[in-house]
Amino acid sequence: MRQNKPIRSNLCLSTPERIVVQGLDLPNEILGNLSLGDMAWLEITGKAPTPQQSAVFNSLLVTLVEHGMTPMAIATRLVYLGAPESLQSAVAAGLCGLGTVFAGTAEGAAKMLQEGIGSAGERDLGAVAAGIVAGFRAQRRGIPGLGHPVHKPIDPRTPRLFEIARDNGYEGRYVELMKRIAAEAERVMNRPLPVNATGAIGAVASELGLDWRLCRGIAVIGRAVGLVGHIAEELRNPIAKEIYERVDDEASEHLR
Repeated sequence: MRQNKPIRSNLCLSTPERIVVQGLDLPNEILGNLSLGDMAWLEITGKAPTPQQSAVFNSLLVTLVEHGMTPMAIATRLVYLGAPESLQSAVAAGLCGLGTVFAGTAEGAAKMLQEGIGSAGERDLGAVAAGIVAGFRAQRRGIPGLGHPVHKPIDPRTPRLFEIARDNGYEGRYVELMKRIAAEAERVMNRPLPVNATGAIGAVASELGLDWRLCRGIAVIGRAVGLVGHIAEELRNPIAKEIYERVDDEASEHLR
């Protein structure tokens, strides 16, 4: 007979008198003491962050909150136009567009770095970077965390994130490997390929000890805030109806 695994979770305990999250009393130890980013760290790691961890992790969350009228933001606005009674559906629709083209490549960058460091052994990081770049080129795949259609030759978010990481003791081998991969890719491909924000997030999140499989969650948390912001702006200054009507008119104009 199959032995059932006990169902256990240490995240939360609720009783009529108490709410305990990761061992901390919610009303008395968390509320008023932990920011939203600190709470996210607590949920993910099981421990409240140190001041240094808080500064670095919160900077990662904030980085991807907003980047203008991206497909994600447009999707959120259009879904809200059609279903204003369901704000959460509009935000969810936008988050579904978070992937390998827009905002989601921190996961791929962190995976690349963590596997690269894991297999590095005593090898020089320059050799590791060369092997990674060669591997992606052989597969004809883009290198996650490099390049940006707008921010050239430098993504202005990247040096600031690395600076915050360095100031708080979290700039190590992952950050160094990310920089070396960018330098090697630029050398081999003979064009600017700056470390973009998601590459920096993947590297710094790895320095923080986060599993690469959680790194897209950093973008999810941050961008969810931004998409609520787009709905707030839509309430003040509606443009979704204009977007819809103009696309509808222009797409069918040649049929008239």
